[in-house]
Amino acid sequence: MTRTSPIRVLVAKPGLDGHDRGAKIIARALRDAGMEVIYTGLRQTSEMIVSAAIQEDVDCIGLSILSGAHNVIVPRITALLREQHAEDILLVLGGTIPDEDAARMKESGVAAIFGPGTPLETTIDFIRTHIKPRGLLTT
Repeated sequence: MTRTSPIRVLVAKPGLDGHDRGAKIIARALRDAGMEVIYTGLRQTSEMIVSAAIQEDVDCIGLSILSGAHNVIVPRITALLREQHAEDILLVLGGTIPDEDAARMKESGVAAIFGPGTPLETTIDFIRTHIKPRGLLTT
């Protein structure tokens, strides 16, 4: 099967974290890999992120969190996705997530966590192979 539309990814910086270099690097890498990328900018609320993801009809949400607020933000985002019947959107997390929090993040609905130094191709390949099928034609 061949996908008829590009993968759409929302890259978001939730909370008060003002460091967006990593988010911008991943947004550019995803774009260069042929994906459509929507970058929300800094200081987004969970509600703003989920609303944008639904409005933009994305396949994946990529959260970049360096502030340590992931234990509050991620469960809120996954709850909002469930409320909106949008839990089929792939959710990935990048940033400095302590090992002891990783299991809780995955239990909350995060498909993968990409820490500092993760090769860009690893993230790109993961998104390509884990998004839910849509916009497909049989060949």
